[in-house]
Amino acid sequence: MTPKPLIRMPTGIALICTVLMGCESKHPGEGTMNNTASFNPSEQVEAATSVLRRYEAALNRADVDAIVSLYTPDAVFMAQHRKPAVGRAEIETAYREIFGMIRLDITFEIDEVVVVSSTVAYARTRSAGTTTILANDARVMEANQELFVLVRDDQSSDWRIGRYIFSTTQPPRN
Repeated sequence: MTPKPLIRMPTGIALICTVLMGCESKHPGEGTMNNTASFNPSEQVEAATSVLRRYEAALNRADVDAIVSLYTPDAVFMAQHRKPAVGRAEIETAYREIFGMIRLDITFEIDEVVVVSSTVAYARTRSAGTTTILANDARVMEANQELFVLVRDDQSSDWRIGRYIFSTTQPPRN
C-alpha cells in the first residue's frame, strides 16, 4: 500500500496562497480584500518586473548596496549551499562574501510575475551566463532557477524583495 501525500495539490495551493496573504500589509484598511476593489493587479506587473531588472543589473555590477536596497528590512535571502540570510545586515554580509569569490555575467528570463494582492506578488525566473571565480580567474557556465516573493507596504509603495531563493539547473560536475 502506497502512503497518500499529506498535502494534495489543491490543498497545497490553498496553503501557499494563505501563506502569501499572511505576508500582506498589517496596516488597518490597507491590503485587505475590502480595500482592493479598485486595485488592478495587471497594472502592477511592470512595476514588479522592474525590481527584477534592477536586481539583475546590480548582480552583474556586483553592486551590493544597490542589491540590498531592493530588499525589505526583514527580507530573507536563501542562496544555494548557504544558511538563509535574514534581514538587510545579514543579506549584505552574504552578498559581500559571494562577490569576494565570484563575478557574474548573467541574464534573467522572467517566466511569470503574479500579483497576488495589492501588497504581495511573486516571480519565477531563470538566469544563465557565466561566473568568474576570482581565485583563479576561471570562467564557468551557470544556470539557475529563482523564486522571488515581492512585497510592499501599501499601494503607493515600491515593490521590494521579501523572500528570494534559487537553485542551479546545471547537472553536477563529475
